[in-house]
Formats: sequence, C-alpha cells, structure tokens
Amino acid sequence: MSARVFIFGAGYSAQAFAREIAGEAPFIGGTTRSAEKAAILAGKGIGPFVYTGKGLGAGILEALRTTTHLLVSIAPDENGDPVLTDLRAAAAGTMPALEWVGYLSTVGVYGDHGGAWVDEESECRPTSRRSRWRLDAEKAWMAFSREAGIPVAILRLSGIYGPGRNAFVNLAAGTARRIVKPGQVFNRIHVADIAGALRHLMQAPAGGIYNVTDDEPAPPQDVVAYAARLMGVEPPPEIAFEDADMSPMARSFYAECKRASNRKLKESGYRLHYPDFRKALEAMWEAGAWKGKSAANML
Repeated sequence: MSARVFIFGAGYSAQAFAREIAGEAPFIGGTTRSAEKAAILAGKGIGPFVYTGKGLGAGILEALRTTTHLLVSIAPDENGDPVLTDLRAAAAGTMPALEWVGYLSTVGVYGDHGGAWVDEESECRPTSRRSRWRLDAEKAWMAFSREAGIPVAILRLSGIYGPGRNAFVNLAAGTARRIVKPGQVFNRIHVADIAGALRHLMQAPAGGIYNVTDDEPAPPQDVVAYAARLMGVEPPPEIAFEDADMSPMARSFYAECKRASNRKLKESGYRLHYPDFRKALEAMWEAGAWKGKSAANML
C-alpha cells in the first residue's frame, strides 16, 4: 500500500490509526483546532493543519489534491458534518486522487433496544441530539459515496478505551465508580482495534457500515472491578444508579441499552486484537501501557 492519507480530526483514535499505517503511507496529514496542538501532531509524525470547521484553507486544499485515503473523525452538529459541508463548497475536483473514505460514527445511532442484539441492519432510533446528528452525517456520507462512486466505510464505534483512557487511570486518580443499573451493559472497543479495523477496511477497500466493537457487551461495574483486581486494590463501592450523582450526559448513556454485534466486521476478515475487556486490561497492565494523563471514563 502506498497511500497518501488525510485525517480530519487527528485525535485519540485517529492518531492510533496514523501509527498503524506509519510505515505504509508516505504522507499522513491531520487537522487540529489550534496552532499549539499542531506542534504536537508534528511530533507524532502527522503533517499538521489547523481546521476549525469553517472553510478549507489553502494548505488543506493543496494536501487534498493528492490525498488517496480520507479519514473523518470530527463530530457533526445541528448544521451537519462540517467536513462534508466544506468539501461540497470547495471547487469541483478538490480530491481527484481519492480512492476511499473512512467515517468514524457511533453505536449510539441505534438508540435503546432494551438490551437486545443489534447489527448494521437494525433500526436506528437515536434519542440524543448527538446521535441524531451522527445518523444524519452517516446518511450524507453514504450519499457522497453514491455520487462520487467512491467507497465510504462508516465505522460505528462503541466505548473507546486504551492507553491513557481506561479504568486503571480512573482508579489511580480516585475517579472510578461502580454504578449499578440492573440489566445495563455497554459495548466497548480498544483503540488498537479501531486502528486495525480502519487499516483492514482501507486496504480492501471496503464501503458500507460496520460495527466496530468487541465480542462482549458487559456491565460497567464489572470492568472497574476487574481492573482493580489486576492492580491489587480494593474496587470502589457499588452505587445504585438511582443514587448516583451524574452529569446529564453521563446519565444519558444509561438511558440506552443494546448489544452491538461485530459479525459483519469479522466476516470481512478482520480479527480483533482484544475480543473482550479482560484480555485488553490484562495486556495493558502487563505492558505498563495503561498510564496516561487523560482519564476518560470507560463505561
């Protein structure tokens, strides 16, 4: 593979993808929202570009002229997907070499299915504004695919974790909680499998919708307890969901329950590095790769 890759939104997951393909792509460019963060991207081998979602600058347009593979990892808003809006506003032929697009979405577009299994053919009934905007963006990118005749892979991601974003970090920081809501499970995916799935689908090249999640939707309190066991520390006490002090956003996650199937991704030929949270936590703990300054809560 000799790909020229451009990433809109070179954050946690996209940076893992950049590391995954670093030896295969002669150019990887990525955007961030500020000049200060651009210097960080440069230090990670990603050509930095500043993009605020309000128009494509000359530098980005120049890079897009030779881009063969595009990854979009920027959240939409009430006005739609900013990247697609700006690309449509640009001159025709902005990306003449384009061969494939990857779009990072979320399993949140399914909404609540009462704990039942869902796959890519299941009805989407998102409840939050964020998820409704995501579903609209998915539809817009699929329309782009049909119009341009270019495969667009929609990756519906579950709860993301990995080095720097995991239950170990939260336990060490004293912020981990075991909130118990009977019957509640969440899907999750290690960032290495997001990167691996992207590389796999890009090489195919494959279009369509794929759930990118591990094999085992599980109660969030079980993840915290298992991480505490590996650390050799006492897990925090269980807290009933009704008694938990939570932000509106955190509480909204518990309003939905589903089990997302990854069968389609597996049938495409991809094999997960971390098929469940236990294997992932064990590997991170043994490698000392769990640490990081960013402590995002892993559901």
